[in-house]
Amino acid sequence: MRPLMTAILAAALATPALAGDPAKLSDTEMAHVAYVADNIDIRYAHLALALSTTPEIQEFARTMIRDHEAVNEAALALLDKLGAEAQDNFLSQKLAANAEGIVDRLSQLRGAEFDRAYAENELGYHQAVNNLVESTFIPNIDHPEVRALFEQGLEIFKVHEGHAEMMVKAVQ
Repeated sequence: MRPLMTAILAAALATPALAGDPAKLSDTEMAHVAYVADNIDIRYAHLALALSTTPEIQEFARTMIRDHEAVNEAALALLDKLGAEAQDNFLSQKLAANAEGIVDRLSQLRGAEFDRAYAENELGYHQAVNNLVESTFIPNIDHPEVRALFEQGLEIFKVHEGHAEMMVKAVQ
């Protein structure tokens, strides 16, 4: 399961497969990618709350919802303060499209099979997005407040990645 979902996300983030270069996105385009990525993970978490009965999965899902909603609220507040709007782009569209397939696949699973797939997806998703944010977005963000918000979010999401890694080991 993990290789499939990680491959789907990696394909979405791989520059050759895209109509553009993520490093050349504007701050407002990067903000939209982050907003979409957060909403995707919130969606995965709601699915986990609906389908899993495992307390650790449920707790992780609630954490995902709480933290990703908080980061999105902070991002929207910053954009409002700056008088800017997040801009849709090829990468946010690709992430959203790929998430549909992952949600469809996860929705068909139950019990331990769902828990494993959800945990593996969360690990792969956080690894890929954290790498994109750390190695591509942060070095290319122009506005210091936008960069600071991405750095704060990355700290939170690296903790999520570590938690997801522990979850994967626990549900094997």
